[in-house]
Amino acid sequence: MHAKDWENEQERLELTMSKLSEALVELEPKVDQLGHQAADIRKRFWEEVTVNTSTHEDFEETFFTIQQQAAVLSERERSHRQLQQKWNSVKRLLQSPYFGRIDFQETDQDLIEQVYIGVSSFVEPDGMSFLVYDWRTPIASLYYDYSPGEVSFETPGGAITGIMTKKRQYQIRDGRIQNLFDSSITIGDELLQQVLGKGADTQMKSIVATIQKEQNTIIRDDKSRMLIVQGVAGSGKTSAALQRVAYLLYKHRDKLTADQIVLFSPNPMFNSYVSTVLPELGEENMQQTTFQEYLDYWLGSNYKLEDPFDQLEYVLTEDSTPGYESRMSGIQYKSSEAFLQALHGYASWLGQEGMRFNGIRFRDRVLITGDRIKSQFYSYDASIRLTNRITLLQEWLMKELNVLEKLERSAPWVQEELQYLDNEQYAEAFSELHKDRGVFDFAEEYAKVQEFVTKKRRGDEADFSFAEQEEELLSRMVVKEAFKPLRRSVKSMSFIDMQGIYTQLFNEHAAVFLDMTNAAEVPEHWPQICEQTKEKLSRRELYYEDATPYLYLKELIEGSRVNTMVRYIFVDEGQDYSMFQYQYLKNLFPRARMTVLGDFGQAIFTQATNLHEAESPLRRLYGDAETSRILLSRSYRSTREIVEFTRSLLPGGEGIVPFERSGRKPLLIRLDSDDKRTARIAADLAALQAEDFGSIAIITKTAAESREAYERLSSYGCQGLRLVTKETPIFEKGMMVIPSYLAKGVEFDAVMIYDASSSVYQRESERKLFYTACTRAMHRLLVYTTGEWTPYIQAVDSFNYEV
Repeated sequence: MHAKDWENEQERLELTMSKLSEALVELEPKVDQLGHQAADIRKRFWEEVTVNTSTHEDFEETFFTIQQQAAVLSERERSHRQLQQKWNSVKRLLQSPYFGRIDFQETDQDLIEQVYIGVSSFVEPDGMSFLVYDWRTPIASLYYDYSPGEVSFETPGGAITGIMTKKRQYQIRDGRIQNLFDSSITIGDELLQQVLGKGADTQMKSIVATIQKEQNTIIRDDKSRMLIVQGVAGSGKTSAALQRVAYLLYKHRDKLTADQIVLFSPNPMFNSYVSTVLPELGEENMQQTTFQEYLDYWLGSNYKLEDPFDQLEYVLTEDSTPGYESRMSGIQYKSSEAFLQALHGYASWLGQEGMRFNGIRFRDRVLITGDRIKSQFYSYDASIRLTNRITLLQEWLMKELNVLEKLERSAPWVQEELQYLDNEQYAEAFSELHKDRGVFDFAEEYAKVQEFVTKKRRGDEADFSFAEQEEELLSRMVVKEAFKPLRRSVKSMSFIDMQGIYTQLFNEHAAVFLDMTNAAEVPEHWPQICEQTKEKLSRRELYYEDATPYLYLKELIEGSRVNTMVRYIFVDEGQDYSMFQYQYLKNLFPRARMTVLGDFGQAIFTQATNLHEAESPLRRLYGDAETSRILLSRSYRSTREIVEFTRSLLPGGEGIVPFERSGRKPLLIRLDSDDKRTARIAADLAALQAEDFGSIAIITKTAAESREAYERLSSYGCQGLRLVTKETPIFEKGMMVIPSYLAKGVEFDAVMIYDASSSVYQRESERKLFYTACTRAMHRLLVYTTGEWTPYIQAVDSFNYEV
């Protein structure tokens, strides 16, 4: 870089910083003024409104006065919010106004435009000249997608072509240019080297300055109904997805809001890890949840649900217990497309026979039997859809309750209830009955009714016309109130015996199951699977693999819940979702586009969905025409040495491409006792802290092993160590002990694998779990054992590690 170039760039930066400072000074009092105005209007809202409802005209005037005052408040709050956002945007740019520049000459134009790119746009006060372009603008895509030469980019008005004559990158701090690179093909390795060489943080950061071409394709895809991103560990797929959210909110800002986007995360701790990315880019956070939280919301009040981590703990630790093979077979089958189709077949069968209903009970009596409800259901035309017949049945039940309610008014218990009504209930009845009578003495009327009821119960002569009418009205009120729970239960479809219907599906006789579902075959250990499932259901509990099928079948019968407001769904760690769950999400959000991010190399759950193959079953959800698949094969998180070690753990791992950032090779440490391992880990923890590694994870296979490691190291004197469990709400820096499956999606400066012996990691099904744990390391990887190394390590070339 010529000195003159550097000098010119510094002058341009100082000019931009000066303009930003001026804008900040100008905006600050306006923001404060509007904020005070809005607060004052809120405070004095009712002082400006006279409430008068004496006449229709007074009521109308009051209504419009309130409406006008609310409109004034809304306008001030909106203006304040917009100015506040602008002020925040300028303040963010002051820290580092831009990170890139392209020089672009449009075809058939003489002017070469210098386009400086930052996290948001900044325009000269005249509104004509851009000092900084938002990274999401169409022209900024050139920075990520092209090297200097012929280029084109899409705009709402069509494609624009031209020549990119320069592509430059900056690192700016405290108003000074720290580094300056002219690059050719991709975002320069020099800048990436410096960014990736930093330590891990408690929260994921924006990557807009270092977005790679393949990541930009993910971010700006606006056509696919289903976007599948298969990215190797550390490829930046989650970061790219979050920038994609920011891009969508920017591009569709007139019709898309953050609450119309939902991210399904692998666990609650991950939500805190990614929570600052969008605010850092000036956007509100989207809705974040886990699939388990959704299941708990709809089923948790009736059943105790197993969560995916408890299921995985069972898979990893209970292999020697009775029934393990049948449970594993059940997990596989209940997560499969075959079972999904079996449920559709079962729903069709239920349309002909087999529906089960709960009778409607009232005060220890059965008002409507289950058999009568069933008979009514099957009296409807069989050609009517199952869900529509349930709606007709629901309407019939409501009418039956109306009839039964009238009959119930003369029941003895109603007369007894009348003796214990409070004054408020009497007043309500009197007001209804005497609304056309004018003024009346409540105490006198109350006494009349009490006397009337008492005489009537004794069998004495009682002839009070108004009292009799009041008693009748009160009886109606009492019975109506008593019938409210029955109506609520009918509205919520509690008359459907869903537990019985789902239990009925698991008939140990394969022939019966095949007849009910029209399935082609049953899985291995079918009788045992049926026994385990029914035993669990009898205790009002559901296995994790049963929860989604149960909810899916429930909606095949009752009708699907749909959310038409949500427009984009993001599923992280998508390989750990079953096709059942994907089909359910598609049904739940019928108007949404879906982005699925994952790595089949990290598929640690039994019900994994293959994202890697071109024939991924996910393609069938929306069809090939509306599905795109992007592969990310370069790993940026870890050093080249760590990636070369970890990719050798996976069959086919040679396709993983390391980024050229060097460091130490993984260190394999073999000790001859647990005490010596504890002492060595304690010493290594101290050494890593002395090297200023702020985030160090001791990763174990299971939660039980985590507790053991934590207790051993704490007893040995390791201070500041934290134990991470599935209940841990936020991700924090420091030293921690964490089970392998909870470490997914996050990264650490240094990782210590607590026990990599063949006694802990021996099954082929656990290979991806071990790989996942090792790939969390950014800079250092230390692996320990007190016995023989796991077979995965024994197969690795010794060149790829140190001992």
